[in-house]
Amino acid sequence: MCRIIPKSKIHFKHLQKREIMSTKTKKVLFVVTSHDQLGSTGKKTGLWLGEFAAPYYTLADAGYSITIASPKGGIGPIDPFSDQPQFATEATKRFHADKGLQDKLNKTVLLNSVSEGDYDAIFFPGGHGPMWDLAEDTTVARLIEIFYQHSKPVSLLCHGSVALKHAKAANGQPLIKGRKVAGFTNGEEDGVGLTQAVPFLTEDLLKSLGADYQKGKDWTPFSVVDGLLITGQNPQSAEIVGENLLKALTEA
Repeated sequence: MCRIIPKSKIHFKHLQKREIMSTKTKKVLFVVTSHDQLGSTGKKTGLWLGEFAAPYYTLADAGYSITIASPKGGIGPIDPFSDQPQFATEATKRFHADKGLQDKLNKTVLLNSVSEGDYDAIFFPGGHGPMWDLAEDTTVARLIEIFYQHSKPVSLLCHGSVALKHAKAANGQPLIKGRKVAGFTNGEEDGVGLTQAVPFLTEDLLKSLGADYQKGKDWTPFSVVDGLLITGQNPQSAEIVGENLLKALTEA
């Protein structure tokens, strides 16, 4: 004998399921550099503050939980040049008033202790620091590959795009081969006078990996989305990269 369930109960159970799904907090992994030396220049470097802060608050304000990890754990160094008054944004001003986030950035999680299964997306802000550690870190490459294989957004900004250097697709080819990718341009590197200080040029690296390198005019906001891959060109692109990552997470 078939049991008939009133439509009202079916509707109620359906709403309960939707409510549980909608209130599940999504988690995003931010991977920042541990490197604070600008080659042999004797100058300090690290992450670019605006590239970290804008996407962070875009996601946090939308209710996303964010873990910050780095290759060495502990302090995520900020490039002091990025903290100059001329580069101040609403997000960086908010960061300076946010003791909680400052403490969080000073106590980053050790990168090789995190698991892709705990997160819904991964994001790499730039600054020159990543060129010395994130570009060569095997854990970084592995995480990018696993996030991508599991259909989770992978987002990188400015010099953060160098984290793609050793990431491979299932066929063994560079993950970004044939894919649209943005990153700091050769013209922008020349503009800050660091072409000879960095170990390689971001634009040249991405092209050498077979990427369909995309760029806008130097120092203007530019972001490109190619499926799960969300990249941006420069510090001016921080807000739109954050918005594009949020959109990808929302659609997912």
